[in-house]
Amino acid sequence: MADSDVTSADMWSYPEVVGRIDMSGYEVEAIDGEIGTVDETTLDPDASYVVVDTGPWIFGKKVVIPAGLVERVDRDDEKVYVRRTKDEIRKAPEFDSDRYREADYRDKLGAYYAAGPAQHEEPPDA
Repeated sequence: MADSDVTSADMWSYPEVVGRIDMSGYEVEAIDGEIGTVDETTLDPDASYVVVDTGPWIFGKKVVIPAGLVERVDRDDEKVYVRRTKDEIRKAPEFDSDRYREADYRDKLGAYYAAGPAQHEEPPDA
Protein backbone atom coordinates (compact mmCIF):
# COMPACT_ATOMS: atom_id res chain seq x y z
CA MET A 1 0.00 0.00 0.00
CA ALA A 2 1.49 3.34 -0.99
CA ASP A 3 1.47 6.23 1.46
CA SER A 4 -1.13 8.03 -0.62
CA ASP A 5 -3.38 4.99 -0.20
CA VAL A 6 -3.61 5.51 3.57
CA THR A 7 -6.89 7.35 3.98
CA SER A 8 -8.07 8.90 7.21
CA ALA A 9 -10.36 5.89 7.66
CA ASP A 10 -7.41 3.49 7.26
CA MET A 11 -5.02 5.59 9.36
CA TRP A 12 -6.18 4.13 12.66
CA SER A 13 -6.67 0.49 11.62
CA TYR A 14 -3.96 -2.12 11.20
CA PRO A 15 -3.57 -3.47 7.66
CA GLU A 16 -4.94 -6.99 7.23
CA VAL A 17 -1.41 -8.39 6.73
CA VAL A 18 -0.49 -7.15 10.21
CA GLY A 19 -3.54 -8.39 12.06
CA ARG A 20 -4.19 -7.50 15.67
CA ILE A 21 -1.33 -8.39 17.98
CA ASP A 22 0.21 -6.87 21.07
CA MET A 23 3.59 -5.58 19.87
CA SER A 24 4.77 -4.19 23.19
CA GLY A 25 8.54 -4.53 23.48
CA TYR A 26 9.06 -5.05 19.73
CA GLU A 27 11.76 -3.00 17.96
CA VAL A 28 10.48 -0.42 15.48
CA GLU A 29 12.05 0.17 12.06
CA ALA A 30 11.32 3.26 10.00
CA ILE A 31 12.00 3.26 6.26
CA ASP A 32 15.58 4.36 6.96
CA GLY A 33 16.46 2.58 10.19
CA GLU A 34 15.61 1.72 13.76
CA ILE A 35 13.71 4.29 15.83
CA GLY A 36 13.02 2.59 19.16
CA THR A 37 10.72 0.09 20.81
CA VAL A 38 6.97 -0.25 21.16
CA ASP A 39 5.91 0.99 24.58
CA GLU A 40 2.17 0.46 24.09
CA THR A 41 -0.11 -1.16 21.51
CA THR A 42 -3.82 -0.50 21.14
CA LEU A 43 -6.20 -2.81 19.35
CA ASP A 44 -9.31 -0.62 19.32
CA PRO A 45 -11.28 -0.79 16.06
CA ASP A 46 -10.67 2.37 13.98
CA ALA A 47 -8.63 3.96 16.81
CA SER A 48 -5.46 1.83 16.98
CA TYR A 49 -1.90 3.07 17.29
CA VAL A 50 1.49 2.21 18.74
CA VAL A 51 3.38 4.37 21.20
CA VAL A 52 7.09 4.20 20.44
CA ASP A 53 9.78 5.00 22.97
CA THR A 54 12.63 6.40 20.88
CA GLY A 55 15.10 6.03 23.74
CA PRO A 56 18.32 7.97 23.24
CA TRP A 57 17.61 8.50 19.51
CA ILE A 58 15.39 11.54 20.22
CA PHE A 59 16.45 12.07 23.84
CA GLY A 60 13.84 9.75 25.31
CA LYS A 61 10.91 11.12 23.35
CA LYS A 62 7.80 9.04 22.81
CA VAL A 63 5.78 9.24 19.62
CA VAL A 64 2.39 7.93 18.56
CA ILE A 65 2.26 6.17 15.19
CA PRO A 66 -1.17 5.38 13.70
CA ALA A 67 -1.82 1.67 13.11
CA GLY A 68 -2.36 2.24 9.38
CA LEU A 69 1.32 3.16 8.98
CA VAL A 70 2.47 -0.24 10.22
CA GLU A 71 3.62 -1.99 7.08
CA ARG A 72 4.36 -5.39 8.56
CA VAL A 73 5.33 -7.18 11.75
CA ASP A 74 8.04 -9.82 11.98
CA ARG A 75 6.84 -11.90 14.91
CA ASP A 76 9.96 -14.12 14.91
CA ASP A 77 12.38 -11.16 15.20
CA GLU A 78 9.86 -9.06 17.18
CA LYS A 79 10.15 -6.10 14.80
CA VAL A 80 7.55 -3.62 13.58
CA TYR A 81 8.13 -1.90 10.22
CA VAL A 82 6.48 1.50 9.64
CA ARG A 83 6.05 3.49 6.42
CA ARG A 84 7.65 6.73 7.52
CA THR A 85 11.23 7.99 7.79
CA LYS A 86 13.03 8.66 11.03
CA ASP A 87 12.94 12.39 10.27
CA GLU A 88 9.16 12.39 9.73
CA ILE A 89 8.69 10.59 13.01
CA ARG A 90 11.08 12.96 14.80
CA LYS A 91 9.08 15.96 13.53
CA ALA A 92 5.70 14.49 14.52
CA PRO A 93 3.54 16.44 16.98
CA GLU A 94 4.77 16.18 20.57
CA PHE A 95 3.61 13.22 22.61
CA ASP A 96 1.03 14.39 25.14
CA SER A 97 0.78 11.84 27.94
CA ASP A 98 -2.48 13.39 29.15
CA ARG A 99 -4.26 13.53 25.78
CA TYR A 100 -2.81 10.88 23.46
CA ARG A 101 -5.85 8.63 23.87
CA GLU A 102 -8.28 11.41 22.89
CA ALA A 103 -9.86 11.63 19.42
CA ASP A 104 -8.86 15.27 18.81
CA TYR A 105 -5.21 14.48 19.54
CA ARG A 106 -5.38 11.54 17.10
CA ASP A 107 -6.99 13.85 14.51
CA LYS A 108 -3.98 16.19 14.77
CA LEU A 109 -1.59 13.27 14.38
CA GLY A 110 -3.60 11.82 11.52
CA ALA A 111 -3.45 15.13 9.64
CA TYR A 112 0.32 15.30 10.13
CA TYR A 113 0.97 11.75 8.91
CA ALA A 114 -1.62 11.95 6.09
CA ALA A 115 0.16 15.01 4.66
CA GLY A 116 2.96 12.73 3.54
CA PRO A 117 6.72 13.20 3.34
CA ALA A 118 6.80 16.20 1.00
CA GLN A 119 4.94 18.36 3.52
CA HIS A 120 7.60 17.79 6.17
CA GLU A 121 10.71 18.68 4.17
CA GLU A 122 12.70 21.74 5.13
CA PRO A 123 12.39 24.60 2.60
CA PRO A 124 15.55 25.14 0.54
CA ASP A 125 17.79 28.05 1.51
CA ALA A 126 17.15 31.16 -0.57
